[in-house]
Amino acid sequence: MYKMRRKKKRKWPIVLLVLFCLSALALGAGYYVLSAYTIKNVYVEGNIHYTQEEIREIVMDGPLGNNSLYLSLKYKKRGIEGIPFVDVMDVSILSPDTIKITVYEKALAGYVAYMDSYMYFDKDGYVVESSKIKTDGVPQITGLQFESCTLGQKLPVEREDIFASIMDLTKLLSKYELSPDRIYFRDYAEITLYFADVRVALGMGNNLEEKLTVLPTFLQGLVGQRGILRMENYDRDTKTTVFETDEPETPG
Repeated sequence: MYKMRRKKKRKWPIVLLVLFCLSALALGAGYYVLSAYTIKNVYVEGNIHYTQEEIREIVMDGPLGNNSLYLSLKYKKRGIEGIPFVDVMDVSILSPDTIKITVYEKALAGYVAYMDSYMYFDKDGYVVESSKIKTDGVPQITGLQFESCTLGQKLPVEREDIFASIMDLTKLLSKYELSPDRIYFRDYAEITLYFADVRVALGMGNNLEEKLTVLPTFLQGLVGQRGILRMENYDRDTKTTVFETDEPETPG
């Protein structure tokens, strides 16, 4: 019995030595990760509503915010809450000291003005953001009739199919680099675009792409003028357009 007790006591130094070695390895690995994966270069893509510097500050905030390995795990196609217009952010490691931040912004169809705020909605008509600031690249939509507007809820309009039409129109406007000040829907059907003092009547939405293809050229020739460009009957064959100049305002 005495000999067995002595053998058990001899195991403790070995256990302590193993624990010491494991601790040393952990500390060494931790030091390597902290030093080798310290971020020196950052690339940002996909951002529209925020500058690259703003995205860097959002992602690299807090403890270990300058460690590429930590950020790649933290932002692995992670949904983002509390940051308007951003849906998901992803951080990928290009090299231990270099990361790429990919921003996936919410697909916004347009916004409506409501109660001193701008309510941004998606392709299905759900209000996804509320802001006091207008954002470039997202058109204001007017002509929609609704009595209330709640974040996270669908805009309660009479015709829900209008949202698909708005999204299709928004995509075409972006494709042809057109940024109207606002888009007006009359009776949920007739479309009018507003560019400064020029209004463009597109009609019921027929041949939209044909009309928007040539619209940038027409607008270049109307700089400084006031009036309405009628394109309701424009198509590839007839190419019918009429510009009606607004009557000059008489002094009151």
